[in-house]
Amino acid sequence: MFLLDQIERQLPPAPARDPAAPTALGGIRVVDFSHFIAGPYATMMLADFGADVIKIEAPGKGDDFRHYPPTDPAFPAQGASFFFANRNKRSVALDLKNAAALEVVRELIATSDVLVENFSTGVMQRFGLDPETCLALNPRLVYCSVPAYSRDGEFADRPGFDPVVQAESGFMSMNGHADRDGVRALSPVMDIGTSLMVSNTVLAALMARHTTGRGQYCEVSLFDSAVAMLGYAPMQYLLGGIEPQRNGNVSPDTSPSGVFHCTDGSFYVNSGNDRIFERLVAGVLERPDVAADPRFNNRVGRNAHRDALFPILEEAFAKKPWAHWRAKFREAGIPSGQVRSVPQALASAEVSARGLVTRIPHPEAGWVPNLTPPARLKDTPVVDPVPAPRLGQHTQDVLKEVLGFDDQRIAQLKAAGAFGAG
Repeated sequence: MFLLDQIERQLPPAPARDPAAPTALGGIRVVDFSHFIAGPYATMMLADFGADVIKIEAPGKGDDFRHYPPTDPAFPAQGASFFFANRNKRSVALDLKNAAALEVVRELIATSDVLVENFSTGVMQRFGLDPETCLALNPRLVYCSVPAYSRDGEFADRPGFDPVVQAESGFMSMNGHADRDGVRALSPVMDIGTSLMVSNTVLAALMARHTTGRGQYCEVSLFDSAVAMLGYAPMQYLLGGIEPQRNGNVSPDTSPSGVFHCTDGSFYVNSGNDRIFERLVAGVLERPDVAADPRFNNRVGRNAHRDALFPILEEAFAKKPWAHWRAKFREAGIPSGQVRSVPQALASAEVSARGLVTRIPHPEAGWVPNLTPPARLKDTPVVDPVPAPRLGQHTQDVLKEVLGFDDQRIAQLKAAGAFGAG
């Protein structure tokens, strides 16, 4: 796999948690039928908090996301993208088209607290694993569906992926430059945003269970989450009739906010209010005349006269390197940052100081990189990271530990084809 030979030299090991500390979700079991990102990233967050997440996958191929590049022939079905969304899980390979395998799944559901699925609408029903059936089997179950659009109504049959809902939600129309078509975000922002909604929804349902004693059905759709990810733009339109326009790297609400250039690169400055602007031009740039200019002394004026203001700033910034401006901005409290590539960001002092990129042991590769969860809990820290599992790595462990199956029962399931043809 790319750069595997450099990981031990370049990345620090992930620090170990206090083994005596409890976890936030210790004792919670999640049966995870999800694939790609929106479901798996959510269940990974639950796993980071200490839940036992059992990922159910089809034998032979598993989650399609396993095969997204870059991959290495030495570690089949464990591509870099799959590592991103499946840390701290156990993989069980079961053929859901097999009656014996479905019986095992039902037994797992009966002993679990949460079920998450993002199949196309109708798939879980065909398996006999619809919400009504599963909640009858386990009334304390939190059953969360993550469809593209909905599980009922006229759009229930529609499949969808992140860039599709970026387009349909209006998100794409807001991004890019005014003289070109709108552009998608390359990062799967809608998948990740949906994952955050899913994890919060599951946690809310688990909290409700403390009061009601019952689980419930939950639904978080990719499209609904995409509309929420539009931020405050819908309210600006609904209340003020303001339709978002593409502004490139310039903010439509504050000025001067945008990308500027110095002698050795570019950086972003965000002047969110009048006080920041005054500190920027009167203090950092030593131009009190610009700060006092009636065109620029309030947010509305600066937005209206951006074409006059920006050349003044560009001329000043172009005289010095980034190191000069970085020190000045920090001293003056100006929100700003260097425009970096992904490699530059991962190698930055900020990432290093927070320990955001580490290495963790892998049974075949030796080490693999790890992205530290952003949540920091002092008393119930996230669990020590374990790499995403091999396909079916924990099938026998789960059947024995969770369901109490003996070797004879497992052999019978294998003979019945529950684990696939091979």
